[in-house]
Amino acid sequence: MTPSMDLEAQYCARNYLPLPVVLTRGKGVFVWDENGKKYLDMMSAYSAVSHGHSHPRLVAVVKEQVEKLSIVSRAFYTDRLGPFLERACKLTGQDVALPMNTGAEAVETAIKAARKWAYTVKGVARDKAEIIACSGNFHGRTMAAVAMSDEPQYQEGFGPFPPGFVIVEYGSIDALEAAINENTAAFIVEPIQGEGGIVLPPKGYLKSAAALCRENNVLLICDEIQTGLGRTGKLLACEHEDVKPDGLILGKALGGGILAVSMFLARRDVMDVFTPGDHGSTFGGNPLAAAVGLEALNIIVEEELALRSAQRGEYMLSKLRAIDSPLIHEVRGRGLFIGVDINPALATARTVCEALMARGLLSKETHATVLRLAPPLVIEEAEIDWAVTQIGAVLAELESVPLAS
Repeated sequence: MTPSMDLEAQYCARNYLPLPVVLTRGKGVFVWDENGKKYLDMMSAYSAVSHGHSHPRLVAVVKEQVEKLSIVSRAFYTDRLGPFLERACKLTGQDVALPMNTGAEAVETAIKAARKWAYTVKGVARDKAEIIACSGNFHGRTMAAVAMSDEPQYQEGFGPFPPGFVIVEYGSIDALEAAINENTAAFIVEPIQGEGGIVLPPKGYLKSAAALCRENNVLLICDEIQTGLGRTGKLLACEHEDVKPDGLILGKALGGGILAVSMFLARRDVMDVFTPGDHGSTFGGNPLAAAVGLEALNIIVEEELALRSAQRGEYMLSKLRAIDSPLIHEVRGRGLFIGVDINPALATARTVCEALMARGLLSKETHATVLRLAPPLVIEEAEIDWAVTQIGAVLAELESVPLAS
C-alpha cells in the first residue's frame, strides 16, 4: 500500500475495488503512476476518455472558458449552451435535449420524461406507467436505476424500490412483446450491454424492438452512455441497425474525459412534457460543460473517431481471436468495445487484469469473468499489437497456474 492508497482506504467509502496502482497523469492512450511507470490505458474510464487523455483542443477550451465563465445555473441564459445542444441534436437526429451531468442523472431524466409522456400524451392511468428494461442491464446506481436492474448486489440492502419496472430477457423480441401492455410507457435498452460483459444482442434485435415499440405506441429509449459517440464504430450504436430511437441517453465521452457531461435527447412531443420547475440541475448545461461538450463532439466528427474505432476495432478483434488459449471462452465486441470472456474454471478476469497491470496494460474486469478492452479511440495499430502481445503472454503464463479455490 502506498500513502495515497492508505489515505483512500482510511477516508474513502469502500464502494470500489481498484487495481493497486496510483495514477498521476495521462496523455493520449497512456497514463503514468506516481513512480513514473507508463501504462497503456485499455479502459478509457468506462469509455469516458474516447478522445484520449488531455486532448490539446479540449484542454485549450477548458482554459479559455474557465477564465470567462464556469457556472451561473440555469436561472439565466448563457452563450455556450445553445450551440452545444444544437450540435448534439443535429448530429443525433433528435429534436430537443435536456442537459445533465452524470449518465445516471440522464437516465433518471429519461424515466421521468417517459412516465409523464405516458400520462399526458399516451393516456395511461395515473401512477400505472411501466418501463421495460432488460436482464443484465446497467443504467446507473440511483434508486430508479437499480430498481430496474436484476443484479442482486446492486439491490441488496437498498430497498424498498420504486415500482413500475419490468425486466425481460435481453435479445428476446418475444419476451419484449409479451411484456408490453396498455400501461407500457417505454422500453429502455443498451444497444450493446457494457457492464453486463460487452454483450451483443442477436442481429436485428434493436430494429425489431423499434418496430414493436412503434406498433404499440411505446417509446424506444436507447441508453448510449457507453456505446455512443463513436465507441462501437458509428456515432451511435443504434445506427448499426438504422434505428432512430424516440429518446437517447448520452454521457461519458460527451465530457471529453474532462468533465461529467450528459444529456437526454428526444422527440419534441416527448420533451415537451417538461415545464419550468418539473426537473432541473444546478450544474447541468453549465457554460464550462457546454464548451467542453461542443468541442468533444466537434473532435469526434473532425477526427473521424467513429471510423477509427471501426477500423481499429476490427483489427483488434481479429488479433485477439487469433490467440490460442484455453483461458479464452469467447472474444466479442464491436468497434473498440471488446470483451474477452475468460473461462472461470481456469482463471478469473481480475487475475488477468492484475497480471496485465504488472506488464504496463490497464483494464478492469466485469462480472469476474470478462476482460474489458475499450481504449481511447485514438489508439494506433502498433499499440494494439503491443497490447495483444501482453494479453497473449499473460494467458500463456496463467495456463500453468492452478485456479485458487
